Amino acid sequence: MIVAGAALNQTPMQWEENVANIKRAIREAKDANVKILCLPELCITGYGCEDWFLSDWLADKALSFLPEIAAETEGIAVCVGLPMWKKGKLYNVAALINEQEVVGFYAKQHLANEGVHYEPRWFTAWPEGKQSSIEWNGRHYHFGDDFFEVQGLKVGFEICEDAWVEDRPAKHYFERGWELDVVLNPSASHFAFGKSLIREDLIVPASKQYGFTYIYANLLGNEAGRMIYDGDIFIAQQGKLLQRSSRMSFKNVDLITAKVNFDGESEQPELNPDPKDKNTEFIKASSLAMFDYLRKTWSKCFVLSLSGGADSSTCAVLVGELVQRGLRELGLKRFLEKIHREDLFPVLSQLKGDDLRTALGKEVLVTAYQGTVNSSDDTFNSAKALAEEIGANFHHWLIDEEVNSYTDKVEKALGRKLSWEQDDIALQNIQARSRAPIIWMLTNVTGGLLLTTSNRSEGDVGYATMDGDTSGSIAPIAGVDKYFVLNWLQWAEDTLGYQSLNHVNNLNPSAELRPLERVQTDEDDLMPYFVIQAIERLAIKERKSPQQVYQELSEEALEPADLLKLHITKFFRLWSRNQWKRERIAPSFHLDDFNVDSRTWCRFPIISGSFQQELKALENLP
Repeated sequence: MIVAGAALNQTPMQWEENVANIKRAIREAKDANVKILCLPELCITGYGCEDWFLSDWLADKALSFLPEIAAETEGIAVCVGLPMWKKGKLYNVAALINEQEVVGFYAKQHLANEGVHYEPRWFTAWPEGKQSSIEWNGRHYHFGDDFFEVQGLKVGFEICEDAWVEDRPAKHYFERGWELDVVLNPSASHFAFGKSLIREDLIVPASKQYGFTYIYANLLGNEAGRMIYDGDIFIAQQGKLLQRSSRMSFKNVDLITAKVNFDGESEQPELNPDPKDKNTEFIKASSLAMFDYLRKTWSKCFVLSLSGGADSSTCAVLVGELVQRGLRELGLKRFLEKIHREDLFPVLSQLKGDDLRTALGKEVLVTAYQGTVNSSDDTFNSAKALAEEIGANFHHWLIDEEVNSYTDKVEKALGRKLSWEQDDIALQNIQARSRAPIIWMLTNVTGGLLLTTSNRSEGDVGYATMDGDTSGSIAPIAGVDKYFVLNWLQWAEDTLGYQSLNHVNNLNPSAELRPLERVQTDEDDLMPYFVIQAIERLAIKERKSPQQVYQELSEEALEPADLLKLHITKFFRLWSRNQWKRERIAPSFHLDDFNVDSRTWCRFPIISGSFQQELKALENLP
């Protein structure tokens, strides 16, 4: 029998498109002679509806589409995810449809409530082993923890988090002696570096331990703004992975099939390629997320203040890869349709190869180098070379006139001249803030989406000018640290072939806000980026105290003890002082297994004790 999983690129409450994607997946599966199809969790509504799940109408509207979907299922069994009310409580449900008839509903037993997930805010966990019924459209259906017989097979369920707990439903199925043939796992499992390998370890061994075929299907793309879904699909039997998806597809529907021998051992074909190294995952996940953000907000292009430094260069390369990867997978016509730029097709369709990539790049990415007397020729040349290689639209201008105008007004108000010795931060910040109005104006004129270039390390210590370099609609790299960015740029030059990155890879990161003779570098202002990364891992991800951070890092011999104490103290003080900045950073993508986004992972009080006692205790440690 041929079975399948399909990853779907859905949008919260985008009913017409969500249902169209579901129908398309079913049609593609039927064309491939599939008999059992697993679709993702909550795929009718979208997973990211958040507090609108608490409305009294959303779940009922999702349920109203079920007959329309069921009509497509002649000759096939399909599971579809949706929320459902039962006796005043909302459940996360998988509906199983077979041969145009709804068979029953499985309710999720374990709700994700860590990191970026807050499912218990909206849903109730269904009790293990409890079987019930529900009335709908004048009929009663099985509801709860049950298995169903379709296509001559016994089919059970785990929904996403159900598989991540030790006391998982699959274990109980086995202990009850149900002898299931198939377990379906419709999921909405957000992307993070290395997470696909963890999922595979939850799925493939379970298929052997419990003796069934396991079909796992995840959501795909940037569904609601912050979370990226990688479209992971796994089909496993008796401890063998029969097929998997090539994650981060630019398609709306990604169907993966496998031929399963339920009476013996299945043949194991060559697996679809799916590289899982961190550098490749970053470029694939981020470029897909940006593509979806662009098209789902109906923006015409990205706009970027391209400084020639590491962060803005990374953002530019992500857009460049978005164009290349989207063209390769979708073709020009479909690519333009998805970003609502069909008007460009008559001209661009006449071009091929690099000419096409460059011409499309100019439409998708608009950049500007905004120099001052403190800017160097090195960063200008870095920005210009990268823009030319990517094919971005490149502008450049000076903002000294604006900076001098603001400075003169404040000097007249104060009755004194501002100096670098007395007014260092103010003189730095006014340069960053003077860049914001004009780049916003360019964004408005082009109908674009302004990219913020802040990284996670800057978020940790507040090394960013609010309403200056933090201005923007989306912060694509705020989920990764600066040490990763610097190493990734070197990889992108060597592996992806962006020769122009040689400029930025030979620069010492600098804000270039002080006069050139003062030789400003980021690490002199803060501390080495690898030290920030090490402190962040323990202090923020693992929430350890300053003393605990010092004790662990002392064993790693990163730097001399006195200097390490100084840097830990500086990190915690800057972290505490700058929570208000993290509250205002533009939405960012969740890329790592943690982030400093105050809304989705790391909540910290804006006003706190600033670890004063803990830092004093740190001083006395040997």
